[in-house]
Amino acid sequence: MMWGRSYSGYLLVLGWLYVYSASLVSGGDIVHHDDSLPNRPGCNNNFVLVKVPTRVNGKEKEEYVGVGARFGPTLESKEKHATLIKLAVADPSDSCTTPKFKLTGEVILVHRGNCSFTTKTKVAEAAGASAIIIINNSTDLFKMVCEKGEDVLDINIPVVMLPLDAGSSLQKFVDGNDTVTLQLYSPKRPAVDVAEVFLWLMAVGTILCASYWSAWTAREEAIEQDKLLKDGSDELLQVSTTSSRGVVEITVISAILFVVVASCFLIMLYKLMSFWFIEVLVVLFCIGGVEGLQTCLVALLSCFRWFRSIGEFYVKVPFLGAVSYLTLAICPFCIVSAVIWAVYRQYSFAWIGQDILGISLIITVLQIVRVPNLKVGVVLLSCAFMYDIFWVFVSKWWFRESVMIVVARGDKSGEDGIPMLLKIPRMFDPWGGYSIIGFGDIILPGLLVTFALRYDWLANKKLKSGYFLGAMSAYGLGLLITYIALNLMDGHGQPALLYIVPFILGTLIVLGHKRGDLETLWTTGEPERPCPHVRLQPQS
Repeated sequence: MMWGRSYSGYLLVLGWLYVYSASLVSGGDIVHHDDSLPNRPGCNNNFVLVKVPTRVNGKEKEEYVGVGARFGPTLESKEKHATLIKLAVADPSDSCTTPKFKLTGEVILVHRGNCSFTTKTKVAEAAGASAIIIINNSTDLFKMVCEKGEDVLDINIPVVMLPLDAGSSLQKFVDGNDTVTLQLYSPKRPAVDVAEVFLWLMAVGTILCASYWSAWTAREEAIEQDKLLKDGSDELLQVSTTSSRGVVEITVISAILFVVVASCFLIMLYKLMSFWFIEVLVVLFCIGGVEGLQTCLVALLSCFRWFRSIGEFYVKVPFLGAVSYLTLAICPFCIVSAVIWAVYRQYSFAWIGQDILGISLIITVLQIVRVPNLKVGVVLLSCAFMYDIFWVFVSKWWFRESVMIVVARGDKSGEDGIPMLLKIPRMFDPWGGYSIIGFGDIILPGLLVTFALRYDWLANKKLKSGYFLGAMSAYGLGLLITYIALNLMDGHGQPALLYIVPFILGTLIVLGHKRGDLETLWTTGEPERPCPHVRLQPQS
């Protein structure tokens, strides 16, 4: 049964396979710069984020986020234990020389520059400050380290850096003769946030749904061809096989070109990242989301007899060709859903709409785009494996920052990341933020998982003797290890395919070799067809 799609629609969705090549799992690390200097006594703290809630004239104001230094004492982890301290502005403002006034336990606010971080801190401590806040010269955060040659440091006051906008705001209050008090504390992130559990379930569930839909359509095609074989209608068989329901099969060449096309698009995102460019991506995401949501809803509603009868009637639409009445009825709802998400995407609840549109699109891509055999799957995932590692880790050597992470966060765009991600708010994390997973981390491994289930169904293999269970388990385990690595790295983005690809490819190759199916899996990707009178059915 066709859903009233034109072939151009399939090419559009194939294009999204490359567009959505952003492949990253992240837990919300917001510190941008790093340092490679070795740890030394007195300069071996872990970098931590610091909450700075403020009060002006006794009234609660904004809460800022800063970063602690590699030196100095550790901060309290709970707000109730953090002392409320008065803020003073340094004079001179850089705190490179002794202040003009004596401090009595205040937190001193200084500007970055003209001397080292440790020099500023020593001067502030000698003047009687209880802590020092350094205002960065930009709106991001910088990890403060010790200078070369400083072997042992004896610094006994906390050191925190705030971005330029936050520090300027505090200085404006103090310069206006307002009394500013604040607290400094660094709450710890939970070892595992429930958002990561739900994101894991979403990714696995999306591939599961897409796999069964793809296997079901492949089985229906096989049954239809068997009927034609039984009737001896060679002409009808030729028409049936060439139409192939508009499915796009990936070749070895296109799998290799994936790295080139995806890399070029990623570089374009990195170089052109801005507010207007994000707006363009939002429009493209909405178009793809409408297409995906419409396809999934039509397929779902067609399971019911009344809706299925409506879907059997078509009308000719200019530029689109024959479109079913059911598609026309659903299309306005899908368009309105996408528009509502686009308008309200800055709100806290917008992640729900983004995930619905994203999951629908991923399922549609996995239904339309297919890996014909294991050889193509190995080439595709191997290329994606190298692509992931290069743009997350190796790109730092050329660009001084991880290109993939910068693009995923949407830096310099004024928006909360690009839309080509599934995201869930970190519900029990005191720092908030989102846990995210790139579409590429679902689509690319999903292509091989759906291939495994299609093979099992066409070969009439039981669940335990087939390849789908192994591939699906390998994906789930690989993604689980990704989240473990993510938490060990304090939320710093991880290339999920680094962990997923070896599990999936290793599982399928080992199982195929053990069961004697490796040659068939590697070359044709389809088992020998049973006799025409044998009906293909899934086994459990």
